[in-house]
Amino acid sequence: MNTVAEAELKKTIDSMILSPSGWRGIFSADGDEENPGTEIARPFKIIAAAAAAVFSEYLIARAAAEQSPAAGGSAKAPVIILGTDTRPTGKTIADIMIRSFLVSDCSVQFAGITAAPEIMAYARSGQDNAADGFCYISASHNPIGHNGFKFGLFDGGVLEGLEANKLIESFKSFMASDDSAGRISELPEKADEDKVRQVYAESNQIKQKALAAYRSFSEKVIYGESPQKCALNQAMIEGLKTFPLGIAADFNGSARTVSIDEEFFGSLGLGFHKINANPGEIAHAIIPEGDSLESCRRFLEELNAKDTSVLLGYMPDCDGDRGNLVIWDKSDKKGRSLEAQEVFALACMAELAHLVWTGELEYDNNGKCITKAAVAVNGPTSMRIDRIAKAFGVEVFRAEVGEANVVNLARNLRNKGYLVRIMGEGSNGGNITHPSSVRDPLATVFALVKLLTIRRGGVRNAGLFEIWKNMKKTDRNSEGTVQTDNRASDDFSLADIIASLPPFQTTSVSAPEAKLQVTTRDHAQLKSQYQKIFEKEWKEKKDKLMVQYSITGWEARACIGTEEIRNLTDFGDAQSGGLKIVFKNKADDIAFIWMRGSKTEPVFRIMADAENPELERELIAWQRAMTTAADNGNIV
Repeated sequence: MNTVAEAELKKTIDSMILSPSGWRGIFSADGDEENPGTEIARPFKIIAAAAAAVFSEYLIARAAAEQSPAAGGSAKAPVIILGTDTRPTGKTIADIMIRSFLVSDCSVQFAGITAAPEIMAYARSGQDNAADGFCYISASHNPIGHNGFKFGLFDGGVLEGLEANKLIESFKSFMASDDSAGRISELPEKADEDKVRQVYAESNQIKQKALAAYRSFSEKVIYGESPQKCALNQAMIEGLKTFPLGIAADFNGSARTVSIDEEFFGSLGLGFHKINANPGEIAHAIIPEGDSLESCRRFLEELNAKDTSVLLGYMPDCDGDRGNLVIWDKSDKKGRSLEAQEVFALACMAELAHLVWTGELEYDNNGKCITKAAVAVNGPTSMRIDRIAKAFGVEVFRAEVGEANVVNLARNLRNKGYLVRIMGEGSNGGNITHPSSVRDPLATVFALVKLLTIRRGGVRNAGLFEIWKNMKKTDRNSEGTVQTDNRASDDFSLADIIASLPPFQTTSVSAPEAKLQVTTRDHAQLKSQYQKIFEKEWKEKKDKLMVQYSITGWEARACIGTEEIRNLTDFGDAQSGGLKIVFKNKADDIAFIWMRGSKTEPVFRIMADAENPELERELIAWQRAMTTAADNGNIV
């Protein structure tokens, strides 16, 4: 390969985002992120082959390290499960990787188009010839011309931070070696064609096994594994007889078009309706936020006009691991899209009430929780989660943005004896429900289904929403007076459930004011510059903030990987992680501003969160001005 091509390859690798959450780039042949074509640029053909070769070496090394010297013989060839979402470049990339895996002495099981939670459930199922790892070809919610890879092991989760970074460094080192491009570009051509044909011939069988594994695993996720799981399932089914419920889905051509959704909902007695249901029928923007939810909202309204039991709708992203919601708002008599933070708060409240219903969360005679339990979230998750968790007597722990960080934080907490049923990234929507290690719209939708249908039974002989109301005790209206809800336990709607959430206003990640383009490449330096500006402006604003919003002080916190650092004295110590300024009154945290450069998109994200909507608007404008000034070096 000539020097120009080598330079082009290096430039392409430099343009990619390589993180534990996945490797991503614009794979389309012309570099247009909206190009719906199937062809990929030549450098990405080399990158796909190299990624497969490096992951193969990683799995072979793991197998060798784990093999007992007493066992004798050589380690078996690693088994890799490969799947794609519905992006048009997926098939092209998959063919290159299949060939590269085979040449690298691995066995390949190709599941074709498969949702991310589906391939992960199959990887952890241990069926037949158990997999050593999986590779999933996807760029999640990024535009259609993007693509990328997620790598994981037989436990069904993506590689945790340290291991993911090892793989990234191996890839970079490999690509920096002499004539790596030339050697890798020839690799797929060396594959045994009979073995390639066999992989494709067995693909449908692998897909069916993945679907079966996913269905079985989804039941464990939804009902849990307590002795009460059968009773919970029965209570939901009985509730549906009295309170029938229909679900609307805008698949937007995603991998969920060929997953278990329709059959699974129907088997449990729920109505199911779908649009944009052909694989690759991507009708609008992929990210399930903002305007992208409009088609689902309109579809829900059309359905509800004919059948008033249709109350919920969801739209997944392309790999089907996240689904944000639309609901029928009975009070306004129209469909409404929920914010990502609302979705996660509802799921969190539902799953904690689930634990009370089954008796897994236990309380003493004074109502104090005696179970060591926690919720794991990312740094910019709204503080409404802290209020919900506090009502249940559960702790909240925070990690840096990135699904892998939150999953690994939850794993660390379980190792310390915590019960962690639910985790997630409130800022991005969706939720992860144990034992899953990935967001899943089925888990999100069923959290609300359980809230709506389970209206009695369990250790407290109460429904999930009634349990939440009892934990919360009272609501306060805008005048601050106490309102007690004396209605019958069955007399509530989805709008009532949403209205019961702690009243926080949070900047949406899809809002224009939440994104910045910064020129400072060193984000630790940017945060140090920002600190000088913030501390100066705090002195000027603190009296006003005290009078208007009762803010008496602040604390800087950083989330790096799975760790949250409190009382940060040097903002630059947040490095490339999330930096948060938490504002306090005398007793509580009441608002925050947050910043972090995205590791999956070329943007710098900022956010504000507050109980008072006016304060959130004021804080996000202030945060944007301070961050821009820091980037410009304006420290007057």
